[in-house]
Amino acid sequence: MPTTNLNEHEFELVNIVGSQLAANQRDLSRQMNLSLGMTNMLMRRLVTKGYIRIKQLNQRKVKYILTPKGFAEKMRKSVHYTLKTINSIGLIKKHLSKILGSLYQEGERKFYILGESDLAALIEIVLREQCQHDYTVVHIKDRIQATGEGVILVCTDQQANGSSPTAFKEINLIENLAYHV
Repeated sequence: MPTTNLNEHEFELVNIVGSQLAANQRDLSRQMNLSLGMTNMLMRRLVTKGYIRIKQLNQRKVKYILTPKGFAEKMRKSVHYTLKTINSIGLIKKHLSKILGSLYQEGERKFYILGESDLAALIEIVLREQCQHDYTVVHIKDRIQATGEGVILVCTDQQANGSSPTAFKEINLIENLAYHV
């Protein structure tokens, strides 16, 4: 039996129903930011495809239940998404290794990390794996907190206050990764 691929809205609907995050179609349409008519059409399509079953509770109330096929599709897509995410993190880590390794080879030993994010944690992992123990990492919330010498590694897409002190090299890793990964 060939599998029928779900589009993005259908898969989102399967996830919401599977997580029991909505009581009725009005709740579903609000969560998905779709019209009630579009939500109704998607729901009927999923029932027809065999991903969702409708149980009549009374004359006005129904309950949406994920079928075994719906659970299997939710699991399959979740695993696919997880593997894709892990692969992406590996690519980001590889690119960070090139950047940080190059900086280390140029003699940089002090790294200021601007921004609190998972990217900041990944930078520390790469530094630990790639560099000797003769480096320093300082987390800053503002560029003007950078003192002495070093490289400012920007790990936030929000505008931080202050401009980089002139003696500092600054690398916006968000932009760099967006263009190279």
